[in-house]
Amino acid sequence: MVYVILQVQDSICKFAKKGLTPSQIGVILHDSHGIAQVNSVTGSKILRILKAHGLAPEIPEDQYHLIKKAVAIRKHLERNRKDKDSKFRLILVESRIHRLARYYKKTKKLPPVWKYESTTASTLVA
Repeated sequence: MVYVILQVQDSICKFAKKGLTPSQIGVILHDSHGIAQVNSVTGSKILRILKAHGLAPEIPEDQYHLIKKAVAIRKHLERNRKDKDSKFRLILVESRIHRLARYYKKTKKLPPVWKYESTTASTLVA
């Protein structure tokens, strides 16, 4: 049983080094390796295993995807300046980013000085 736990942890670390997110790692383990829940096999979740090995992403995954969406909308708005609906959706997405950042600062998952800026957002998701 201990061997299986170590094998799963090694494969999680291997996938993380390839640049996969925790949810992508979970999908691969589920589909290819037949591990439905990593927590039931190892006793800890994927993100906790990554944190223990120092491979956790610097910003949380949901925050990352919101920033990625905001960058895509902003890029679209550069080409289509008159798209009012996209401008409105960008405001909604960015307010969600700020709200989530406030929560993550409170729970200490983000550093207290972290700040979302639309000008530097593309470097965060690159």
